Amino acid sequence: MLDFLVQNLDLLMFVIAVLALLSGYPVAFTLAGIALIFAGVGIATGQFDEALLRAFPSRIYGGVMTRQVLVAVPLFVFMGVMLERSRIAEELLETMGRLFGTLRGGLGISVVLVGALLAASTGIVGATVVTMGLLALPTMLKRGYSAELATGSIAASGTLGQIIPPSIVLVLLGDVMSNAYASAQRAQGLFSPKTISVGDLFAGALLPGLLLVALYICWVIFIAIINPKSAPAIPAKEGVGTSFLEVISVLFAPLALIFAVLGSILSGIATATDAAALGALGATLLAGHRLAEPGNKAKIFIMAGAAALVALLALSQLVDLRIGRDQNTGIESAGIWLGLILGAIGVLGIASALYCLWPSKIVHGVCRKTAEISSMVFVILIGATMFSLVFKGLGGDETVAEFLTQSGLGTTGAILLVMALMFALGFFLDFIEITFVVVPIVGPVLLQMGVDPIWLGVMMAINLQTSFLTPPFGFALFYLRGVAPEQINTTHIYKGVIPFVAIQIIVMVLVALFPQIATWLPEVIYGS
Repeated sequence: MLDFLVQNLDLLMFVIAVLALLSGYPVAFTLAGIALIFAGVGIATGQFDEALLRAFPSRIYGGVMTRQVLVAVPLFVFMGVMLERSRIAEELLETMGRLFGTLRGGLGISVVLVGALLAASTGIVGATVVTMGLLALPTMLKRGYSAELATGSIAASGTLGQIIPPSIVLVLLGDVMSNAYASAQRAQGLFSPKTISVGDLFAGALLPGLLLVALYICWVIFIAIINPKSAPAIPAKEGVGTSFLEVISVLFAPLALIFAVLGSILSGIATATDAAALGALGATLLAGHRLAEPGNKAKIFIMAGAAALVALLALSQLVDLRIGRDQNTGIESAGIWLGLILGAIGVLGIASALYCLWPSKIVHGVCRKTAEISSMVFVILIGATMFSLVFKGLGGDETVAEFLTQSGLGTTGAILLVMALMFALGFFLDFIEITFVVVPIVGPVLLQMGVDPIWLGVMMAINLQTSFLTPPFGFALFYLRGVAPEQINTTHIYKGVIPFVAIQIIVMVLVALFPQIATWLPEVIYGS
């Protein structure tokens, strides 16, 4: 028995890690601690080369500190938290509710649309579910919506942040998938490997995300038709309604920010990190303008700053603005001076936004929350890197590869097995742990079988989103339960999300049967 355990330390390590994570102990320390314990056991039994541990610092430096794309994580977090704290969601929900409220199911449609907008602007699932639960759920119940439809639509729309870019999930998954794709190609003897980027995954996830939004809305409309009492219209006599100009004034700024961030990535103007910086600056300007007192002259500087940054982005595509070159044409010199002026106006606008936000302490709270979330992500990444190093040193990657390739499952069976494992782990572990621990192990094996990396990344993202929504352990359900009114019980939430889980599964099946849903847009944009 002892010999069997020694020969299978890799599998024993993985099982104990999962059990330890279920205990609720901090993830980063659990992964790193178990890795060190098994490294010691492996060294004592001759199953692990201690030289690998000496390579750990360089692995952290080369694999974490120098990966520029990971800088996008705190920037996207800052963008999302700033928009959340500046009450943009509340204004969006109120306006969309007035726009659709006089229709049966109108509030439900509004919740899904606002959830999609928040997903595209924040990318933080927990924050979106809690925000929507606090703002929309009491209103829907007050207007006579069934508890099941109200809770189901809020929980489902809140999880759209998993799949609709720009998403923290897609940033981390894209980075890990890129490394896995490179490893798979090197294992096949390709030492000039093709690469995929976070932008590729953003493009691949866009159509499936919009498909989910459309099907969610169709379900709400279907319920409103067959059971009008579950989704009543708000009586027109209550004065509900809003003008087209009001809708445009509320939607323009958030949509402009979303299009600027996504458009700059998809068009190739900016990398994910550059676009995240643009999003953080844009969110600061938007929040400053939103919370500035009426008549405050700082609003003029904020608007000028926003316009200057957009003009600077456009100018950078027309003229080479690099400073320090030996020779510049007259147009380039003029463009550089104009760029400096636009940059100065942009800085003035950002300073004005910070001036408006400073008294309310919003900037303090946003920076603190950003630091907390970012620190959690990177500490988990370091712990997961240690775990991955020891697991592979014990031969775990070879064990997984042998099982998936020689078990007779075939490519389809291997994919189904991995998806089932990730789905089950999604009940208990956050997407960060699954992305950093599971994907580096199984990703290279599946990619060596010829699986498209963009399609696989999108399928994993949808799978995790479905897992987070599925009773009885879905994370989104616990987020919503924590802010739901007393008259809402757990059964209401479970019944409410089941149709939306079915929609998620339908979309997964469609993407599996028609991979072009995920791969067509990246091919059109990037030709890859």
